[in-house]
Amino acid sequence: MQGQDWIERAGELFEAAMFGGDTSALDRSDEVLDSIEAPLAMARGKVLHVRFLNDREENTQELVLFERAAELYERLGDASGEADALFWVGCWHQVVKGDGVAGRPYFERSYALAKSVDDRMTMSYAIRHLGFTDKDAGRIDQARERLTESVTLRREIGFRPGEAAGLVALAYLAAETGDPAAAFHHLDEAQSVAESCGAKAVLGWIEQARTHIRS
Repeated sequence: MQGQDWIERAGELFEAAMFGGDTSALDRSDEVLDSIEAPLAMARGKVLHVRFLNDREENTQELVLFERAAELYERLGDASGEADALFWVGCWHQVVKGDGVAGRPYFERSYALAKSVDDRMTMSYAIRHLGFTDKDAGRIDQARERLTESVTLRREIGFRPGEAAGLVALAYLAAETGDPAAAFHHLDEAQSVAESCGAKAVLGWIEQARTHIRS
């Protein structure tokens, strides 16, 4: 169903309960309304996250929205939706609060749920950020393995902007471990991918990475 269809269905169930005496319609209404609210909460939370990335002003409503979405998707039995929401809960802890340790269990649960339904997009996000937690903890080999898996998953599903972003992360890791040649190789590959799909923001990240690694 489209969003408007769900809303119309909720209205029909309300009338069935209110005027038709069908009390079972109330339970069915809950499921319909959860199906409307969950993606809306996710969308609002993601908008707040991008605003944080732009202005670095924390809004705790972001976490509330992602936690609510996770709760609703779990109730609906939507493993893919729940995995996505849990990833963003973890991202709030890691990126907004700077606490990768707190975010880690959410990434792990997100990855496991996404893998159970072959949601490789969400898998690629969760494993990427698990890689960041490994890097911060000094587990460099595991970090490289996870960041590489993220790039591979994104390449498999044709998520070209994400593939380019993943290569940038691998470049930074290579540079930090004393391998600038590998770092620039990753950046060259990232630039080719980003240019092929018009990922202008990622091209900016690539230039920033080149400047950072050269300095």
